[in-house]
Amino acid sequence: MSTPTPVTLIGLGPMGQAMVRAFLAAGHPTTVWNRTPSRAADVVAAGAAQAATPAEAVAASELVVLSLTDYQAMYDILGDVGDALAGRVVVNLSSDSPERTREAAGWLAERGAELLVGGVMVPAPMIGTDDAYVFYSGPQSVFEAQEATLRVIGRPDYRGADPALAQLFYQALLAVFLTALAAELQAAALVGSAGVPAKELMPYVRDTLGLAAMYVDETARDVDARTYPGDLSTATMMGATADHIVAASRAAGLDTVLPEAVKSLYDRTIAAGHGRDNWTSLYEVITKRAMS
Repeated sequence: MSTPTPVTLIGLGPMGQAMVRAFLAAGHPTTVWNRTPSRAADVVAAGAAQAATPAEAVAASELVVLSLTDYQAMYDILGDVGDALAGRVVVNLSSDSPERTREAAGWLAERGAELLVGGVMVPAPMIGTDDAYVFYSGPQSVFEAQEATLRVIGRPDYRGADPALAQLFYQALLAVFLTALAAELQAAALVGSAGVPAKELMPYVRDTLGLAAMYVDETARDVDARTYPGDLSTATMMGATADHIVAASRAAGLDTVLPEAVKSLYDRTIAAGHGRDNWTSLYEVITKRAMS
């Protein structure tokens, strides 16, 4: 039996606290630090050690996990730890741009540390469950050395050596998720304008989200081949529906930014000559490759 790897976790919001509890439950000695020290009280009571400074926290473990708002927070917290970063693996689970992520890999390398980028794909209450998974990118050998420990918080899904890849997968899926959540509210507002409670609509919303999931293979096929056979749902047909949604939202006195954004994609796709192509031809406008 090997001794569980010590872990340092910096950032004790709900996600950070959930990860600390998962590491502790798996037997990993866990050191924590947070800008507001009082936030550590519950996890310290559960067995975590609280470091007085970021340098002390980093020095406590070769594996340092960051659960922060963005990469600037990493610079703010770790910028003054001096030589403590040498020999460390920093797993940054913060969200930021691909460019900032690649810059961070260089910044840490200059200080003798290696970066693994992570994107946690579940909310805090699901950390450590069978349904939890986390995207990672960075040096494969570094990932493989830490994989068993990182598995504690969720299934590790390694995407490649480019540090930005975990960010891109994370943000791609959040683009789907956030847009779907906003669309749920737009839908509730539409029926709500006629006095219908949202709970009457939501079973149909659930069915519709399942229907949308049926199109993922078609999307992948068309996008990868850049061919958009318009056998059923053409851009013109779908665009007409998008126009009706805008009109209905406007008539109900609702905010129309979301439906107008969708309508704009269809309008520009049709204008670029893809009216008879499948709705997946919107990809040409999204990637700015369509010629008007």
